[in-house]
Amino acid sequence: MFKSIFTNSFGILFSRVLGFLRDLLTASVLGANIYSDIFFIAFKLPNLFRRIFAEGAFTQVFIPAYAKSKHRAVFLAHIFSIFLSIIVILTLFVNILPSIATKAIAIGFDKEMIDLASPFVAINFWYLPLIFMVTFLSTLLQYKQHFATTAFSTALLNISLILALYFSQDKSQNEIVYYLSYGVVIGGLLQLFSHMIAIYKLGLFKLVCGGFSYLRVKSKKITQETKKFQKQFLPAIWGNSTAQISAFLDTWLASFLASGAISYLYYSNRIFQLPLALFAIATSIALFPTIAKYIKNKDEIKAKVFMQKAFWFLAFLLSASTIGGFILSQEIIWLLFERGAFTNSDTLNTAAVLQMYMIGLLPFGLQKLFLLWIYANEQQMQAAKIATASLSTNILFSLFFIMPLGAAGLALASTISGFVGFYLTIKAFGVKNFFDILLCKKAIYLIIGSILFTILLIILKDLISVYI
Repeated sequence: MFKSIFTNSFGILFSRVLGFLRDLLTASVLGANIYSDIFFIAFKLPNLFRRIFAEGAFTQVFIPAYAKSKHRAVFLAHIFSIFLSIIVILTLFVNILPSIATKAIAIGFDKEMIDLASPFVAINFWYLPLIFMVTFLSTLLQYKQHFATTAFSTALLNISLILALYFSQDKSQNEIVYYLSYGVVIGGLLQLFSHMIAIYKLGLFKLVCGGFSYLRVKSKKITQETKKFQKQFLPAIWGNSTAQISAFLDTWLASFLASGAISYLYYSNRIFQLPLALFAIATSIALFPTIAKYIKNKDEIKAKVFMQKAFWFLAFLLSASTIGGFILSQEIIWLLFERGAFTNSDTLNTAAVLQMYMIGLLPFGLQKLFLLWIYANEQQMQAAKIATASLSTNILFSLFFIMPLGAAGLALASTISGFVGFYLTIKAFGVKNFFDILLCKKAIYLIIGSILFTILLIILKDLISVYI
């Protein structure tokens, strides 16, 4: 288990380091203004789908259905064909009428801003069909316990964007956004190519091709499996996407605020997503195929043993990350972004948003772990109900906090929704099962360690403040 987790974590860390380098260059070149807002808006919707698909949601629906299918090759070919067709049609629609999609993403933009952002939204949207194909292939690799390709491939997107920034550094801000947008598409193509190579080397290419060869002949044999998958898919995607949809809503509402608010949310959320991806998402991706197989074989005892190990692994790492991110928020933003067009005022505003996000790191991260149990038991509708309650909480508190707290209020509302989602997920998992995991000596070690770590970071913060 831990080998798979560390493979995912190392790949994600490598990608995120490049991602921070990309953000550092973006902040330096574009700062936090109208053009940075436009690019983040343009990349927001395809990036939302990337997180929904690539970071577990699609996998957690597909793997149980694929494992139980009697005609796996035909089943995967059928599902692939349906979803890719829908996504390509949606992408074409966005490219034909980009202003409608832009208005939907940033409803607070005026007509001039919509016209300025629309071409970039159209270009960035081509990343969506590419990342779906990547996700589909990565699901097959994960089923075969191969995680490295998917973990490291996101780095290709970041490398593409870094090169786009490098080659456009002497251009106008409008041209820089064009370079970045085409860099997104090129990065998606590179990710797809790397997964196709891995599929070929693992001998899965014949399986995929065979599925398409017999799709028309044997499609009737998978009718019931397909209906069951389609019935579970939307609730599952909805149930596993609360954090991403909340971040999307933050951006949507932030478009009503002063220029720069969207960028503050973006930069702070990028830092929040690092420990979430590095620990929680990496763990859930690595653990799910094993949990799903144990549940399928009705061996819940072994499944719970893996859940317990993963829980304490995440509890310690996410608690340390929460404390560090909250206490050193200003220092982190200063170190990473305050240069060039990114001012000290931008640092203070972004740090305030980061603090609100970091409070929710632990519930968001642990919820991903316990959702594995729900999905492995094919309780997608239960997960959807949890997501609905969590998202409703986020909307309510966003409207309440947006005026007095601005962008930081939107982040706080997202955090509150994370606590609601975690509580409801534990109820679905079973309160007794949760306390069986929680009540042990490790809980005492976690509390004492957190107190000592907090004191240490406060002292460190005072020392660092001398130099800032």
